[in-house]
Amino acid sequence: MLTLGVLISGRGSNLQAILAAIADGRLHARVAVVISNVADAPGLAHASAAGVPTEVHSHRGWPSREDYDARLVQVLRAHQVDLVCLAGFMRRLTSVLIDAFPNRVLNVHPSLLPAFPGVDAQRQALDYGVRVAGCTVHLVTPTVDAGPIVLQAAVPVADGDTVETLSARLYPEAIRLIGEGRGRVEGRRWLSDPR
Repeated sequence: MLTLGVLISGRGSNLQAILAAIADGRLHARVAVVISNVADAPGLAHASAAGVPTEVHSHRGWPSREDYDARLVQVLRAHQVDLVCLAGFMRRLTSVLIDAFPNRVLNVHPSLLPAFPGVDAQRQALDYGVRVAGCTVHLVTPTVDAGPIVLQAAVPVADGDTVETLSARLYPEAIRLIGEGRGRVEGRRWLSDPR
């Protein structure tokens, strides 16, 4: 069984999607720990309600980003995490954490990358006037939103469509593919292995 460590900063909608996929059997994994850099992040309550251990480690007061990431690595390793899932974690990771879990740090981004990287992707897309929005699940590299794409899906921009509902479907599926060894990284690309 795949052991996940989930990093959050906010409401935890992607965390809820992961927990729901585990609960209904779509994802054969367990969340060993949810870590937030924000003490009052609503997602912590979702984790606690599901019986998942939580920890808060503020990013403030550390000598450097690398020192903070080293602390996260200690916590994740203490929980024997196989895969790190960023679920609305609003911090750029350094190579300290990325290298500690090579090709095992996953992020969900609310656009069809490489379009609209960084923060507020939905606003960027709407301001640009796109007719199709989407979601990308990718491996994390030191360059923001530039890692190998594991899954990607487009959605027409229409009433009722939300990035959250699309993320809720895609993120657990990408975790499952990685957990089952259904792909590999070659250079800068993720290659899916059909089975």
